[in-house]
Amino acid sequence: MIGLLVMSEESFAAHFDQVRLDRLKTLVTLPDPVRVDELDSPAARERLAEAEVLITSWGVPQLSGARLAAAPRLRAVFHAAGSVRALAADELWERDIVVTSAADANAIPVAEYTLAAIIFAGKKAPFLAADASTAYRGWGHPDGFGDLSNFRRSIGIVGFSRTGRRVVELLRTLDGPTVLVADPYADAAAVAAAGAKLVDLDELLPQVDVLSLHAPALPSTHRMIGTAELAKLPDHATVVNTARGSLIDSSALAEECRSGRLFAILDVTDPEPLPAGSALRSVPNVMITPHIAGSLGSEIHRLTDHALDELTRWLAGEPLHGLITAETFPLTA
Repeated sequence: MIGLLVMSEESFAAHFDQVRLDRLKTLVTLPDPVRVDELDSPAARERLAEAEVLITSWGVPQLSGARLAAAPRLRAVFHAAGSVRALAADELWERDIVVTSAADANAIPVAEYTLAAIIFAGKKAPFLAADASTAYRGWGHPDGFGDLSNFRRSIGIVGFSRTGRRVVELLRTLDGPTVLVADPYADAAAVAAAGAKLVDLDELLPQVDVLSLHAPALPSTHRMIGTAELAKLPDHATVVNTARGSLIDSSALAEECRSGRLFAILDVTDPEPLPAGSALRSVPNVMITPHIAGSLGSEIHRLTDHALDELTRWLAGEPLHGLITAETFPLTA
């Protein structure tokens, strides 16, 4: 079985230490060059023509019809990252090529970050730290931040995705939370088994102290949290977004946070990065981090291991854990 790594040089360095590269070499043959970051040069096309398996990650070009036509032996693509939207073209599904994603593995650090954000939101910690009038005042009860508590809080999860499900499960570590989930595609029994209750978004919004977003970026979810939805949130509620910036109307969120009524912890924005003049940049009730919730540093090895585990299962004829199909692809992040 002949393999080829298709990813940027930076991605390759992050994914493959010697141990993982040696493991890959026990699974497939890797002629030189082992890695390419484009698929159109003569050298890349020569490798692509013989490749039966691709291991891909950040920096992979789209597997367009022309590129797939140059890969007549290709049988499987194991993506060592989350979303496969950058690489997947219609022709990929037409060829019945096996495609897997490491989105399950990438959901782990995102869910961990989200849990931390929800806990900090309960105490309004980022906003108190940023407010010079309260940060150094000593012990007390600052006004304008609502109930500073994580006891029996109500938390709304929009999107029972891989990450959304993990967040629901992690929220069990809190004391007596009420967890509500809004997702038109979720199964009520599965949501209940994870520890939450499935409700409509309109029912969820007025009840939650924290609203956490975990839906994919689709035409149907574009700015799904806009002026009307934000207005339904209770005073002092916090919006947490670790999914996609396009899920929120940024201008509407900035207005609500500027008024002091709402708070926001955002790891993703729309656009990303925010332009210098963005209203969200100057609002004190907003904390923005530079898209760090997903896998970084040593966490990336978890994605590599997931892809190598999937390759091992595929070679053994075993069921795959991160399979993406033509039917499931439209609903993935």
